[in-house]
Amino acid sequence: MKPISTALLSFGMSGKLFQAPFLHTNPGFSLTAVWERSQAVASSFYPSIHSVSTFEEILNNPTIELVVVNTPTATHFDYAKQVLLAGKHAVVEKAFTTTVSEAIELNNIAAEKNLCLSVFQNRRWDSDFLTVRRVLQSGVLGEVLEAEFHYDRYKQALSPKMHKETPILGAGVVYDLGPHLIDQALVSFGFPEAVFADVRITRSGSKVDDYFEILLYYPTLRVRLKSGYYYREPIPAFTLFGRNGSFHKSRADIQENALLANIPANSPNWGIEPESERGLLHTEIEGKIIRERVPTEKGDYAQYYEGIYQHIRNGAPLHVTADDGIRVMKIITAALESSAEKRVIAF
Repeated sequence: MKPISTALLSFGMSGKLFQAPFLHTNPGFSLTAVWERSQAVASSFYPSIHSVSTFEEILNNPTIELVVVNTPTATHFDYAKQVLLAGKHAVVEKAFTTTVSEAIELNNIAAEKNLCLSVFQNRRWDSDFLTVRRVLQSGVLGEVLEAEFHYDRYKQALSPKMHKETPILGAGVVYDLGPHLIDQALVSFGFPEAVFADVRITRSGSKVDDYFEILLYYPTLRVRLKSGYYYREPIPAFTLFGRNGSFHKSRADIQENALLANIPANSPNWGIEPESERGLLHTEIEGKIIRERVPTEKGDYAQYYEGIYQHIRNGAPLHVTADDGIRVMKIITAALESSAEKRVIAF
């Protein structure tokens, strides 16, 4: 096995929590370099990593094969484009870009240069969402007519990170949490026929959107995606309603909390939710009414980077493609347009 020499473009929350732990524990990767602009702290976690002070040191290093663009969203396009033009593979944090045209341009460059380009949608491997997918695929609900996915928080304070609170393209909850829910909806149900959205500012002093409701229209299905900052009492994160029954599931994936607690990503019992968070299935199967708690799937963010390795080294299909990122950007763009103009946007 030849490890893929990999560099990170920052070591903030994304790099420290969601990228480095999985690159470090996968023998298919060598965590080689990280761009640290002020304090060089990455080496205290990973002694073999080399901290650099400029982006050019990464671009000009011929040994680096893969670069993770995990900087603020507004910078994704420029940095990812330079990475690809330097002949290196790229993983880009969500949101992929700020516009659809930027996403398409990156995809075209990657295709021309035969390079891997993927969007970091790790929450496809949340335990709760994997369980929702299993229930959907089982067919126990019959034809699904309505679904609602939430990503809710209770947090009144503004973020201390200026790029999150500055009203520029790429800031706000639609670009921050929207890509998670939109990607999960597209994976589950495909691309919709139309979109309607309500995007608002609800926190005192906020200058960026912090609430959204996005309605996706399908021929016989409606999918509602919601996120906000004033949900003190949790509600089900996933609800599915079919002709035969319904399924409710909380957002209870433990992986982020485990990472915050510095628990190694390859620890025993990784990604296993408490049994108390099992989803509720209420349906009818072969004439028998069933109302029961169903076992939860094991969450496993490591599958994302295992897929990157298998694609680069063995030509396996990518789990998350640039085309997936383009589709998410189309929904984001349409949602913002819909909210501004108060109308349904058809594709």
